Amino acid sequence: MPAPIPFEKDSFTTGLGDLEITFIGHGSLMMAFNQAILHVDPYGSQADYSLLPGADIILLTHEHSDHMDPEAIRKIFKKDTQIVLTPTCQGMLNQGIAMKNGDRLQVGAFNIEAVPAYNLIHRRPDGELFHKKGMGNGYILSAGNLRVYIAGDTEDIPELTAIKEIDIAFLPMNLPYTMTPEMVAHAAQMIMPKILYPYHYGKTKPSELMDLLGGEKGIEVRIRSLH
Repeated sequence: MPAPIPFEKDSFTTGLGDLEITFIGHGSLMMAFNQAILHVDPYGSQADYSLLPGADIILLTHEHSDHMDPEAIRKIFKKDTQIVLTPTCQGMLNQGIAMKNGDRLQVGAFNIEAVPAYNLIHRRPDGELFHKKGMGNGYILSAGNLRVYIAGDTEDIPELTAIKEIDIAFLPMNLPYTMTPEMVAHAAQMIMPKILYPYHYGKTKPSELMDLLGGEKGIEVRIRSLH
């Protein structure tokens, strides 16, 4: 019998069976729904992926090495695995189904919508934005009657106002690459998810986010080990 997976998990009802989310770490998540396993941004520094369940679906938000790790992908890839990714990632991996911002796709039991993810403010020392508009995806996953927003690496961009009726949101808080706690709080107020998980939060203190959103009664902030 395999050893239990040493990660935190939460389970949610969807109307079509439970959605179980496993919090791997950094930007890496694993979801189980209707006997399918979906991995988000598998990254080998966070887990030995050879010990994790093989993927029916792999979702990649962008091409940076802590989000697109070919070796981690190889360890969970099966003959029928479907990889959903950006056009840039597709060009680098030479496989997968590319989605641009605004595209929609049904993959197994999941309906997937790709939405923008980019920087407006945070830049490299040479002045280049860490994440350019049009290069990365966030994803809205519909599983039964549950809507999950996985932001990828983004800031509190104007397009977030169009993201509505979200049950669960994952928003990044990893400086200097993504958002400050104040920016995450603003993003959450734009989206108003029922449950908010800060993720990919590096050295930023997630407790600051709880203080900032303490007055938002419609948003439950949950902290999991996703540094």
